[in-house]
Amino acid sequence: MQNQDTLSFYGTTFQTKVLACLIKDRQFLQQIHDILDPKYFSSEAAQWIAKSTLEYFTKYKSPPTLEVFKVQIDEIEVDLLKTTVVENLKEILKYVDADDLQFIKDRSLDFCKNQKLKGAILNSVQLLQSGKYDEIKLTIDEAMKAGSDRNVGHDYATDIEARFVENKRSCIPTPWDVLNEIMDGGLGVGEMGVFVAPAGIGKSMALVNIAAYAAKQGMNVIYYTLELSETYVGARFDSHYSGIPSQDLKYHKEEVEKAVQQLKGNLIIKYYPTKTATVNSISAHIDKCIMQGIKPDLILVDYADLLRDVNTKGGNTRNDIMLGNIYEDLRGLAGTYQVPLYTASQANRSALEEDIIEADKIAEAYSKVMVADFVVSLSRKVSDKISGTGRWHVIKNRFGPDGLTFPSKMNMAISKIDIFAENTILGQEAKNLMKNDDQVIRKALANKFSELNNLI
Repeated sequence: MQNQDTLSFYGTTFQTKVLACLIKDRQFLQQIHDILDPKYFSSEAAQWIAKSTLEYFTKYKSPPTLEVFKVQIDEIEVDLLKTTVVENLKEILKYVDADDLQFIKDRSLDFCKNQKLKGAILNSVQLLQSGKYDEIKLTIDEAMKAGSDRNVGHDYATDIEARFVENKRSCIPTPWDVLNEIMDGGLGVGEMGVFVAPAGIGKSMALVNIAAYAAKQGMNVIYYTLELSETYVGARFDSHYSGIPSQDLKYHKEEVEKAVQQLKGNLIIKYYPTKTATVNSISAHIDKCIMQGIKPDLILVDYADLLRDVNTKGGNTRNDIMLGNIYEDLRGLAGTYQVPLYTASQANRSALEEDIIEADKIAEAYSKVMVADFVVSLSRKVSDKISGTGRWHVIKNRFGPDGLTFPSKMNMAISKIDIFAENTILGQEAKNLMKNDDQVIRKALANKFSELNNLI
């Protein structure tokens, strides 16, 4: 019969997940550290891990890292315990991203609170016999407060260690090293990036490139399209992965299948008709995916301007407040599901022939820029479309420098975008193509004229 006064009552896997929560979640560790007794765990190895974690938190105010455990394990004198602890840690790491950790935290907190209250009641019997009535009240009150949420915020003076823990900002990189460098690794969980460009310039292609790269790296990606059908967007990914132009895909089915089989992650493409879906619609779909075992690592919305405000019943009325609400809700969605989120926004018509598109060219609502963490614009004049070039300008960057402009080569036939630093060879090649835009146009017109003459 299992002891209901220990966590063995819930089983070995439950205890392993509790330890995973302690190591992963600083807030949970802070809340439970004064009421969790390592003796609640059934194995000596689990007790050692719990005790080491609690002691480390008491001293450094953060969960121990794997490097800390490696040092402490080396100090264990009993070889059998050392081996068992290592095996337990390997098992714990399997559950750090389990879907039921919130349940584990709630149930283990309730267990520890009940144990604390049970101990207070037993102590009160002795106090009652001694006539120490005031102490009884204090004992019970203290037990009732045990395990309460102690997180009042970041204590600047005492939480120094938390600011220097490695990987405190978990990022998903873009396909472009030059952007990753100025973004400090890419876009992090709960953060939102926005691509700005006039219609037909390539902002959707930018989203395709980011989604394709993440899925290839093993991420679960959900791509929401509010303009083009799921199969049409899927064909863009086919071209990107296979290198075959979209108009020729029908002749190369086997090559496409072979390229798609190389994917390590999952890519879900979901279509909603323009101005019919809200952020709530996207949230409901994400929940459905999670229920089916597909928890997203990255979300892309193509594009946010085509969503409907949650508070708007009709789909035709647009104003600055509604657009601002949509972008705020999207960023809230990224925070709720703890994923990076990219979307795109329309630029004004006046931006069509601009060398650089600044924030004042963003259509309808400047509040889009205020809400986003990273905003980059794409400028492509007629000559750029002919030569396959473009200019990417960083409008806003919370993670590093902004105001920078990068040259680019773009092969729209296969949905492939490359962005370069200016001082690289490829960057200089792209810049030279853009400088000779008049020659590019004249050459293109000459080729067209030659083709017409051949037809005649």
